[in-house]
Amino acid sequence: MSKSVFHRLALSVACAGLLSGWGGAASAQDAVTRQPVHVTLLQVNDVYQIAPVDKGQAGGLARVATLRQQIRAENPHTFLVLAGDTLSPSIASSLFQGQQMVAVWNQAGLDIATLGNHEFDFGDDVLLQRLKESRFAWVVANVGDRATGKPFGDLPPYIIKEVEGVKIGFFGLLTPDTEHASHPGANVVFQDPIYTACETVNKMRRDGVDIIVAVTHLPMGEDKRLARSLNHSVALVMGGHEHTLLESAAAGTPIFKMGSDARNLGRIDLFIDPDTHQLDSMDWQVIPVDAKVPEDPTVAATVKTYEDQINAKLGQVIGSTGVALDALQKTNRSQETNLGDFVADVYRSKMGADVGLINGGSIRSNATFDAGPLTRRDVLTFLPFGNQVVKVSVTGATLKKALENGVSRLGDEEAGRFPQVSGLQFTYDGLKPAGSRVLRVSVGGKPLVDSKTYTLATIAYLIGGGDDYLMLKDAKVLVNPEEAPLDSDLVQAAIVQAKTIAPKVDSRIVRQDNAKPTAAPTASKPPKKAK
Repeated sequence: MSKSVFHRLALSVACAGLLSGWGGAASAQDAVTRQPVHVTLLQVNDVYQIAPVDKGQAGGLARVATLRQQIRAENPHTFLVLAGDTLSPSIASSLFQGQQMVAVWNQAGLDIATLGNHEFDFGDDVLLQRLKESRFAWVVANVGDRATGKPFGDLPPYIIKEVEGVKIGFFGLLTPDTEHASHPGANVVFQDPIYTACETVNKMRRDGVDIIVAVTHLPMGEDKRLARSLNHSVALVMGGHEHTLLESAAAGTPIFKMGSDARNLGRIDLFIDPDTHQLDSMDWQVIPVDAKVPEDPTVAATVKTYEDQINAKLGQVIGSTGVALDALQKTNRSQETNLGDFVADVYRSKMGADVGLINGGSIRSNATFDAGPLTRRDVLTFLPFGNQVVKVSVTGATLKKALENGVSRLGDEEAGRFPQVSGLQFTYDGLKPAGSRVLRVSVGGKPLVDSKTYTLATIAYLIGGGDDYLMLKDAKVLVNPEEAPLDSDLVQAAIVQAKTIAPKVDSRIVRQDNAKPTAAPTASKPPKKAK
């Protein structure tokens, strides 16, 4: 979808006056001359950074605040909406547990937000505290508290904004995958989003809501299923979870996703008939949030306060890289990368294992780190979760199942399971059915033996079954999470020891679709162990 271009959806409206005879002529004339009720919705989703990203060229909540003010000056009926994921992960959140996000959103003028899966990364208590600090409304309909039987945090399933007599309702939905993808407490219940949406929309209709907007943190496939199930009951879906700019529709309902980290601001203009309170037409535009947009000085000052604290704590140089490090989401979740190789090598070396494995989704920032100095902040930026690196014993058959799982959802950028590996090489055919894609595996340069036992260095999240690595849940634990070092600590120590790193991809992961088999490359040599 091209940026800075308006799109329009014109909705069919029955010409009641023409169908009911001459008596309707006067009211039809009134309908022509009366101005529609104009409401502007501004959308962002999956925003983890308060400061600009991409070397300062994109994003930044001080710029978002400026755009909101400019657009609100044009139309006072403007609402800024966040479709989930903001409290984590980021280097700042590892220090402030999302407090910085709420503080800046409060200043930037956020109006409505729904929960994303990463809102639960620090557990229920921290999330509840962030909710109390928020001066904007959180809405979610399908997350409950098993202990009380009430909505989680007593959050409303929807809120209503009345504009010139028109009632506009916003309801929120969160992916049930949050139960496994984050750290909600045992009493947090995630209900089916589609069933819940149907119930919620019926309640909203009974409350007299005229225009209904779904604010969701669901995969696009679920958003489409939602739109089809609701059958024109919602005007649009403002979605999150995917980190790419997406525009789609299902059953005539538009679905928008604005990428990540406020690189884009979606502007959606609703024009509503003042008499019938029905949506007459809709315009939408993707506005780049770039360096051309001036920063709101008040918001920028708050951002600087947090940035100064981060730099004071984490700004010291620990080494350097001689090559650019690839921390991009798309590559780390689909193919071998030099940063994925380096991190997996560190796991294997520091834990003394035969094999190292990290899921690509654990490598964050969606950025490239240029050759040059590396700081503690850099490491915590691409490894922000504080994952414990454990050591387990698995059979060759289990290891192959893990690799099969890793390549089972190719092309789905939101699936973080793609494996970055060390100590092994594998070849797969991405066109074969999931579960039978891995063609060959070698460990230490020798073919994998199903019955042989291998040691594996990986993260506690995966041996707990995260990203569907369920086959690792029964692995024999040699170094448990309680005794395990953090991934960022191990990587920092490796950079300090090496002084300069220069990882390169070496064909340890080969995609070979419908090609003749070739000899498997020799596995890369393990890095030297710390003395």
